[in-house]
Amino acid sequence: MFVTNASRGLPRHRSRYPAERYTRWALRALTVLLVLATLWLVVAFHLRGQWMFSLLFLVLGASLAIVFGKRQLMSHRYIFPALAGMGVFVIFPLVYTIGISFSNYSSSNLLSEERVRAQFLDQTYQAEGQAFDFALYRDGDRVRLYLEGESGELDAELEGQRQLLSAPLSLQADEPTRRLTVEPVEAPPSGEPLPMRALIANRALMQALTLETPDGTELSMAGLRSFAPMLPRFDANPDGSLTDLRDDTTLTPDQETGFFVTEDGERLTPGWPVAVGLENYTKIFTDPDIRGPFLQIFFWTFAFAGMTVAFTLAVGFVLASLLQWDQLRGKAIYRTLLILPYAVPAFISILIFKGMFNQNHGEINLILQNLFGISPDWFTDPALARTMLLIVNTWLGYPYMLLLCMGLIQSIPRDLYEASAVDGGGPLTNMLHITLPLILKPLTPLLIAAFAFNFNNFVLIALLTGGKPDILGASTPAGTTDLLVSYTYRIAFQDAGQQFGLAAAIATLIFLLVVGLSWLNLRLSKVKV
Repeated sequence: MFVTNASRGLPRHRSRYPAERYTRWALRALTVLLVLATLWLVVAFHLRGQWMFSLLFLVLGASLAIVFGKRQLMSHRYIFPALAGMGVFVIFPLVYTIGISFSNYSSSNLLSEERVRAQFLDQTYQAEGQAFDFALYRDGDRVRLYLEGESGELDAELEGQRQLLSAPLSLQADEPTRRLTVEPVEAPPSGEPLPMRALIANRALMQALTLETPDGTELSMAGLRSFAPMLPRFDANPDGSLTDLRDDTTLTPDQETGFFVTEDGERLTPGWPVAVGLENYTKIFTDPDIRGPFLQIFFWTFAFAGMTVAFTLAVGFVLASLLQWDQLRGKAIYRTLLILPYAVPAFISILIFKGMFNQNHGEINLILQNLFGISPDWFTDPALARTMLLIVNTWLGYPYMLLLCMGLIQSIPRDLYEASAVDGGGPLTNMLHITLPLILKPLTPLLIAAFAFNFNNFVLIALLTGGKPDILGASTPAGTTDLLVSYTYRIAFQDAGQQFGLAAAIATLIFLLVVGLSWLNLRLSKVKV
């Protein structure tokens, strides 16, 4: 006779194993902690004005709570980490990049409008002709600053404070003082002032010091022997504009350009990002100084990726066919030697080749000079620089193709080669009419992947040529050996203007090109996806 949980009066849903209950409660506690952490990130990013990141973590936290909170969605819990990772590290950066491409985001338009306004309002300027000469006088183990202004130079507010004396100041580094009050006096302190070498030795302390007069005026060090009032430069107006108190001019916020503009139309930096629509995209194709280099780099990128795949496939296929030759002895040694370049990190090989191709001291030019009397300019001639890139990239990529071809060749039935031998076919005929056609179709998806990889081969360009030699007349940093990805990087991080919006527009075009090209190649090769 079986005794059930119900006959014992126990709840049916309760597990017989306490460990399972503890695991469920631990999972629930972990879920709650993760949800609370994401909500904290939502609030933190929202307070900093980063609404896109705040929205990202809000969606992530809500989906986490829903998936792990409903028993009906239990099967989705196993795929959720992968989907969350793809959303955070793939989809969100892509959407964020596309969003930036529709703005003028750059090093000049980097901060929010509120922070830009705050920076202008924090600016001060030194009032001309109102400086106080100062000297240091001993006061026990401390010193006092004595300030004296020339009569007729000070404005009305400071005229009655022509002679000022500070509170005692310590010159010890472990007792830093940032602010001192000064009071009017009739005469300087008794004793001799400290010599000039004492002022020079404590110059850093003096520069960090702020003196405050009885009427609230702040004095800062204006020279080795003087302090002067530091006055606020800008004043905010009710309509959002700013008034420059130095010359009483008005700065107006321009929401189309993201700058404060003077009455003469001059833009003052920094600015703030604003939406510019399709301006970055139209600039790529309408601005001659950008369109020319972009198209040149565009066609070179396709040529580089295509020729790299063709050369690496040719070298790998020929070597794989030779390694399958029955009369060849020591195949294991040859395989090991030919695959060794694949075991060396790519950046090390690139840097070694960079030294070998050195135009003055490289081994390649030394050999060519001794044999043929020539010394090519590998890094300054555009054609030779591109040739050097293809040579190095072929060396780096052929072992991959060699491994693929060796595996596919071994799967070809030997009967085909025996039948070819009966018909009088030789090694070349077997390679071109049997081996190549049979391995080409299985290789197609991998060739497409290799093309996409070399289409964005940033490491090779960055380490070997840096994109140089430069394209003359380009308004953006562009080189004859640049690929689209390195061209985008240079616009975003190496240009003096750091045009993030323009770089994001080019990155979006690269993404669309790679997606479209991959789709077209897959359709043409009739590979099911």
